Parts: sequence; structure tokens; C-alpha cells
Amino acid sequence: MKNKKLYMIGNAHLDPVWLWQWQEGFQEAKATFRSALDRMKESEDFIFTSSSAAMYEWIENNDPDMFKEIQARVSEGRWNIVGGWWIQPDCNIPSGESFVRQGLYGQRYFKEKFGVTARVGYNVDSFGHNGMLPQILKKSGMDYYVMMRPMPNEKGLPGRTFWWQSDDGSKVLTFRIMYEYLSWGKDLENHVRRCLGEFKEPLNDLMLFYGVGNHGGGPTKENIASIRRMNDEADLPKLEFATPDQYFDDMVKSGLSFPVVHDDLQHHASGCYAAHSGIKQWNRQAENRLIAAEKFSALASWVTGQPYPLADLSRAWKNVLFNQFHDILAGTSLEAAYDDARYLFGEAMAIADRSLNYAVQSLSWNIGIEQDESMHPIVVFNPHAWQSRVNVELEVGGMKDSSVLLDDAGNPVPFQTVKSQAAARGRYRLSFMADLPPLGYRLYKLVKESASIKPVGEQITASDLVLENDLMRLEFDKSTGFIKSLKDKKLNFEVMKDGARPVVIEDTSDTWSHDVLHFNGPSETFKATKVLRIEHGPVKSVIRVVSEYGSSKLVQDFAMYPGSKQIDVSVTVDWREKFKMLKLVFPVNVIFSKQTYEIPYGTIEREHNGEEEPGQNWVDYTGIVQATNDVYGLSLINDAKYSYSMHAKEMALTVLRSPIYAHHDPYVPNADGEYSFIDQGIQHFNYSLLPHEGTWEQAGTARRASELNCKPVAVIETFHEGKLPQTDSFVSVDKDNIIVSAIKKAEDNDDLIVRCYETDKRATSAEIKLPKWNRVIRADFNPSDIKTFRIPVNADLPVTETSMLEWELE
Repeated sequence: MKNKKLYMIGNAHLDPVWLWQWQEGFQEAKATFRSALDRMKESEDFIFTSSSAAMYEWIENNDPDMFKEIQARVSEGRWNIVGGWWIQPDCNIPSGESFVRQGLYGQRYFKEKFGVTARVGYNVDSFGHNGMLPQILKKSGMDYYVMMRPMPNEKGLPGRTFWWQSDDGSKVLTFRIMYEYLSWGKDLENHVRRCLGEFKEPLNDLMLFYGVGNHGGGPTKENIASIRRMNDEADLPKLEFATPDQYFDDMVKSGLSFPVVHDDLQHHASGCYAAHSGIKQWNRQAENRLIAAEKFSALASWVTGQPYPLADLSRAWKNVLFNQFHDILAGTSLEAAYDDARYLFGEAMAIADRSLNYAVQSLSWNIGIEQDESMHPIVVFNPHAWQSRVNVELEVGGMKDSSVLLDDAGNPVPFQTVKSQAAARGRYRLSFMADLPPLGYRLYKLVKESASIKPVGEQITASDLVLENDLMRLEFDKSTGFIKSLKDKKLNFEVMKDGARPVVIEDTSDTWSHDVLHFNGPSETFKATKVLRIEHGPVKSVIRVVSEYGSSKLVQDFAMYPGSKQIDVSVTVDWREKFKMLKLVFPVNVIFSKQTYEIPYGTIEREHNGEEEPGQNWVDYTGIVQATNDVYGLSLINDAKYSYSMHAKEMALTVLRSPIYAHHDPYVPNADGEYSFIDQGIQHFNYSLLPHEGTWEQAGTARRASELNCKPVAVIETFHEGKLPQTDSFVSVDKDNIIVSAIKKAEDNDDLIVRCYETDKRATSAEIKLPKWNRVIRADFNPSDIKTFRIPVNADLPVTETSMLEWELE
């Protein structure tokens, strides 16, 4: 047996938040790190492995002397830093940019404070892992990865050690932990012996993780003594104090051939994709606000000299990253933890809003706007690097029946007033379709009254039950409130043949939904109480469907626009049910279907087998129209949810679940007990239905989803001279499948950092243009490639591609 080796990885899985709040996690981190340092004093060969920059920052700020001890142990190689991320996050729900920031702030912190960066990605307890992580890890300086969930009963893998590959071809050597990432007993012999069956020739080397975990603790004196004792037993393998870095380096040097897995790693705890709507929505909102704030702050710093709030934005991102910890973002922590999370998100969004406002008002204040007492200037900013036609709504005062809206060239623009958010006289809500230049702005002029300019725009056909434009016809059933028909008029094709509907499903599973893959229990539905037209004008017409189930209420406002297939839906849910789930179900009338989910900075195709699946901003169901053989599909886009399922010809969005807070199977709730249930009360979110001829790629689904999630910013201005024109564009891309996802100031100087990714799994040559600075980035993208560029503030220096850490490529 001594020809086999167990690399003994001394660690302490630290949940900073779970069944306790962060203040308790803070203390647990200090106690665990103190214990690890004490073990090192007692045993010269003991090695400790630990991740998560956020916890090191706690120690640095609260016990500087202990922090210096850790620095010394890292320097001598006995304290091994892994992970390279700010925290061990949920690995499905954060956006692609959030995963980049985990590495940006984590690795740069480790480099600054300890002189090292992590080489091993490390998410030992996260509930599944999206398929784009290999590329993000590689481009953040990590060649290896350690995970545990899904476990063998949840996903079969070809070995404990394997190459994990993403769509662009990036690979990381990955190890799935055996049984547990911790040890419960003082003596490790049982832990070691149950792993003996895991040795499979020719792989005679495995890692075994030990140390008290979850609430911290780490390796104990008894753990270490038992390792020494077992090394003298002939029927056990060689046990060696080691690090994951050492294991992976040895595996690469061994010359062994490891299997390749090109897939995401799912499923564990499928209920986590939907648990706690609040944390999911706050996360989405904070990510998008920060990205918009960074884009315009960076551009304003170069255009007007507005100071870039680097420290503030870094703090805001770190708040968001901390809240992406797997037990927080998954919705599985105790109720009080979500008060804490809301405060952190609130601080992050306040910073983002303040930074964004400084930036756009700095830009708009420098636009030359002529003096005209009869006109309100409105500057609308587009946060996306493509020409965007989107609905803009804002509160205004001083409107009259004879008011007219003009663009910067003096052309009349169709508009209508919709219900104001203020229940007061003299305030109005203006709604219009804005044609916006790529990552730039356009000035609109609200003229108080004009006799010479006639109103423009024609209304669509709309009644209490039907919305119809030149392209689509949407009809509702009066008694049920369901979508009775969604017809593509050009093809005379029923996109939804059997009607879309809300479905309430019995769900008695715990907060995680352990061992549940399908939510297909007994189901019921809502009953309509009102179906009526509430808005009608040249910009949009809206039908409201109000329905009830039990003590709960669902209000959906369906908006149709002239000349557009996209249907936008504003949703209000007042939920009062327990142990139940709400889904919105959309039947899609095609054959030979293909189901696509957006994942962080990529996409994945999955079976329509009814399993609950994680996704980002959108999913798509595309196939063949049986009668004509045309390719046709339906994209479902939303701004707050991450949980979907597709079964046969039905695509579903999981709106919410209502389990008990932090209920962990096998605990059985007392039938007579009083418990706090998740997602009680009112919530709001939006979704869009995008029917399309051809594929989702041709329909521009990824761009439409970005527009829904990161909306234009409107500023009501005044008259002033300025050097900027009344419409301008700062950044554009010449290929539809390349999205500029982030623009920020560099971490180390005033250069611009521009990040782009390829959406369609197509090798693409693209040009990213910054016309104001005569800069053009020319780049070749692999399928699903993520590229980061540095644009020097010195115009004489060339643009270079960097790592995600903003360091030179090796």
C-alpha cells in the first residue's frame, strides 16, 4: 500500500455566513487562523491551506499582529493560499463579470499583502459549477481547480482527477474531493480507510482534506498525531502533509493522461437557484449598476476630467462579491443574514448610483444646449456598445396636451404619458422609444407646446383581450387570464399553441431542495379576476392581467410596441403561500427543439427533461415549424431570476419558492411549530418574450437581455454652452456577437480597461472602436472567448491584451 499516497490537505472550511451571521463568522475566522498558527509552532511539518481574501482582510484590520504571523508563514511556504477569489461564491448565479472581479480583487490582494497569487481555484462547497469557469480561472492565474459538489451520486465523472475544459479550449486540472472537505472525528483513520477504494490504477495519488470545518476550527492536535501514527501502518498508503499546489504539480509531472470533461458540473441543491428572490434580485441589480457606473465614470474621466472613484467602486464590488458567498446568494442562510446582505448591497448600489450620477451629469453638463425657455432638454445615455432602440420612461413636470418631443436633429418623436409614480397633480411620466448611439448619448427636447409640429406615430390595435401590431398578435383568455394565442402574422404561425400560464406546485423540500431534480408535484393555477387594457398610445399598449390563488395575487402588465416582436411584461407578486413554488410556463410550438441557457459569459445547451436548471438573464427554446420547416424560437428574458426548467414543449421560469428559512434535511419541521417562510409578501420583476424567426443568435437575444437588465440613464438638463455635441458615441463594435461587458479605469494607473466576450460560439475577428481617441482594438476571438484590453492614457503607446488581473500576458 505504501506505493500509494494521500496528500493530506489541512484546511478549515469557513462559512462566514450560514446558520450564523457574519459577525460570528468574523470571530470564527480569527479563532481558526490562530489555531492553525499554533499548530505550526507545535509541528514543523504541518501545512495549512486556506482561501478567501475577504477573511484575510478581516484579520488585517482587526488583528495586525496575527496578520504579520500569517505573512511570515506564507513566506516560508507552510501557509498555502488557494482560491485567489474574494470569497468562495455560488458558482452559478453571479454574472461573468462578477467571477472576473472575484479574481481581480482576490489575486491582487494576495499579491500585495503576501507576494503570491493562488494557482489553485478552490470552491469546495459551492452548489455546482458553471462551464465557463475553466477560462475565467486560467485568465485569472489559476491552472488547477478543487471542488466537491456535485458528488458522484449527482454527476458521474470519469475520475477524481480530470481536465475540465470550457468552450474556448481553456483547461484546468481538477480534483473532486472524496466524501467531505472536512473531518469530524479527532482520529482520522476512519476518514482515511473509507477512501482506500478510490485508488484506481494508474492513479496512485489522491488528496484527502481534513480539519474541523463549516464553523471553522481547522486541523486539531489529534488529527496531526493520527496522521503520524497511520504512516507506520503497512496496510495504509503513505500520508504526507501537503498542499493542493504540490498535488497538481506532481500530477502534471507524472506524465499520466487524465480524461477531459467539457460540461458544466451540476446538479447539487437545485432549489438554490430560486430560493430567496430578494438576494437574487439585489445581486442582479448591483452587478448592473456597478457595471454602468464604471463605464460612464471611466469615460467621463477621459472626456471631462471627472475624478474616477476607484476606491469607492472597489469597496462596492467587494460588498457584492462577499454577498455572493454560496450560502448567502443561494438563499440558504438564516433570515437575519439577509438583513446584513441587504445593507451590503445597499451600500454597493448607493456607491454605484452616486458614481453614475456624477459621471453622466459631468458629461451632460458639457453638452452644448441652446437656450429655449419653452423646452426641457433630456439627455439619454446608452450603456451598451451597440445602436440601441429601447423604451425610456421618466418623471417630468410641466407637460401640456400640445407638448411635442423632438430629437437632437429637430425630428418629432412619438411619445405618450403613462401613469406617474407620483399621486399628485402636475407630475407626468413620459414614455418614448429612444434611438441611442453605441455607448453614448442623445439629446431629446420636450417642447412644452407647439402648433407647427404635428404629433407622430400610430397606435397598434389593442382591446381588453388583444394586442396586435404588424408582426405579432397576442390574445388572452378572459376567464383564466392565460395567453390564449401568440401568433407570428408573417408566418401565420402559433408560437404558443396551448396557452402560457402561472402554475403553483407543491414543494415540501428543504431550503436547498436536497436530492430534488424535478419540481413536478401536484399543481394548481391562478384564476383571473381582471383582464383589461390600461395603456394605449403611439409608443406602446398594455394589457393588465390580475389573478389570484389562495391568499396570493399576481399582476402582469403585457406591453406591445409598434414594429417589434418583443413583449415586455412587468410583474407584481403578492405571495402568501407556504411550501409551494410559482412557475410561469410557456409552451413552444416547434419540433426538433434545442434548449439554450445563458451562463456566466457563455451559453450551454441542455436537455428538455424537466430538471431545474440554473441560468442567467435568458433562456431560449428553438426548433422547426412543422408546417413550413422554418427555424423558429422563443427567448425568455428576465431581470431578477435564475431558475428555469424545460419539459417536452414547455419552457418555465421559476418565480419563487417558499420553504422555511435555513431548513436543512433531515430536520423535520414540527407540524404545530411556527416558522419563518421565504418570499412572503410583495416582489416586482420584469420579463420579456422574444419570438424570433431563425436562431436566438440571429435574433440578438444576448443584446436584448442586456438592454432589459441595464437600462438607459436619462438626465433632465438645462441650457448651457459646452464642447460636446448633442449626440455622441464613445465605444462601438463591428460584430453583433461581441459584447463590451466592462469598461473601467485600471487598478494601477489612468489607463482604460475594456473587456469583451463572444456570445455565439463562433470564431470571430472584430474591431472595437473608441472614435474620440482614434483608438481601434482589432482582435481575434475564439468561440466564447473573453478578452481584456488595456488602452494606455498615453496615445503614443499601443493597446495590449492583458490577463483578467490587468497584468501582462505571460
